[in-house]
Formats: sequence, structure tokens, C-alpha cells
Amino acid sequence: MYSPLNQYQNNQVLTASPEKILIMLYDGAINFTRIAQERLLVKDVPGKGIYIGKALAIVTELMNTLNHEVGGEIAAHLEQLYLYLMDEYTKANMSYEIAHLENAVKILTILRDTWKEAAEIVQRERVALLNEQHVSRMAG
Repeated sequence: MYSPLNQYQNNQVLTASPEKILIMLYDGAINFTRIAQERLLVKDVPGKGIYIGKALAIVTELMNTLNHEVGGEIAAHLEQLYLYLMDEYTKANMSYEIAHLENAVKILTILRDTWKEAAEIVQRERVALLNEQHVSRMAG
């Protein structure tokens, strides 16, 4: 049975735009990576592994959903970044070096911020187009 929080979170995902879902995925990967860093610092080996696994699962899903036909060169570059992130998670899990997780957070944050900015531009363009259509209907 879902708690009210689970119902709210489920509703957030079901009603979110694709852009919002993408940003939520990046937020999740960043959050799990930060928790993995905390677990590593307190020498909680199982906890570190669990949260690296969760972050890695999100990055893997992001990579698997790339559309190379539509995305072309951008998709290819993103795939390389995702492969690098996967490598950083693997190294962090094996070597216990926090620097690998710090690198992952930096890259994920840059990607998240870039996608957020792009989503805001797309949203502004949609609003402008709707306003334009509304004005032309009113004048017509």
C-alpha cells in the first residue's frame, strides 16, 4: 500500500513533462551519489554500494534512452559522458576513492543545469507560440 508521500511522488512522475522527468532523473542520480559519498566517508561499505548502484541504474537508463537518430552528435557525446560516469561509479565502488563520486556529481550537475535551462527555453517558446496563436485568432 502506498503512503501519501509515495502517492504524491507517483503523481508527480505521472503528470510531469518529459523535460521534468529528465531533470528528476538527474536530481535522483545526484542525490544518490551524494549519499554514496556520505556512506563512503563513514566507511559504510554496503550503504556505499547500494547508493552507487542506484545512481548507476539511473545513468544506465539515461544512456539506454538516448535516440541517436534524432540526437545525432549530441546523443553520441552524452553516451560518452554516461560511459565515463559508469566508469567513475565502478572505480569508486572498487577503490573507495571519493574523488570518483565527486567527479560524477560535477558532471551530473552540469548536465542537469544545462537540461533545465534548455527546458525553460522550450517552455518560453511554447508560451510565446500559444500567445501568438491566441492573438491571431482574436484578430482573425
